[in-house]
Order: sequence, then structure tokens, then C-alpha cells
Amino acid sequence: MKIYESAEDYLERILIIKEKKSEVRSIDIAHDMGFSKPSVSVAMKKLKEAGLISIDDKGFISLTKEGHVIADKVYERHCVLKSLLIKIGVSPEQAEKDACKVEHDLSEETFDAIKNSIK
Repeated sequence: MKIYESAEDYLERILIIKEKKSEVRSIDIAHDMGFSKPSVSVAMKKLKEAGLISIDDKGFISLTKEGHVIADKVYERHCVLKSLLIKIGVSPEQAEKDACKVEHDLSEETFDAIKNSIK
């Protein structure tokens, strides 16, 4: 199944919010990402239909096993890339922005090479 960059961003954000707050709702994602609640609701519906999240009766969102695998992968890429960029002299703020852009587009081979080179 092809996972789009926006879906990866949502899954990563759910993971990050869950680590901070332990519970995640659509409104938390909307506030955190600066998106409208209706836009997030549509995205959550699609992620649920794809089997990447579950939503309980109270509206709390959880990653499914498959969703967690994707979120973990994207978040690891983000952290490694941000760390590398800071290490080579990029400001933390710019490194954050650039890591978000690059994390989706690198091949596994290139990412593995980057990860191995900074160990």
C-alpha cells in the first residue's frame, strides 16, 4: 500500500503527541499541526479506513500495529536527519524544517548510509 507524505506526517504527529500527552484527539493534532479540525477529521477517517489508526467511542486516536511501524520509521528518519544537520552546523530551527522535508524522500539505502555514518 502506498502511504503518502501527508499520511506519514499525521502518523508521526500522533506518535509524538501520544508520547507527550498519552491521549490523542483530532483537535490535538489540528492545534499541533496548525490545520483546521475538519481537515484533520477527514484525514483521520482515511487513516482509519486504511487500518493505520483506531478511534474509540470518546474520539481518542491510537496507532494500529501497522500505523506504529510507519510512524516509528518516519520519526527515526526525522530525528537522525535533524541530528546530522545540526551536527554539520545548521541551526536547530532550520534543521527541524529541513528534516521534515527530506525524511519522506530518501531511499532506504541512502538513509541507512547516513545513519551508519553518524554512529
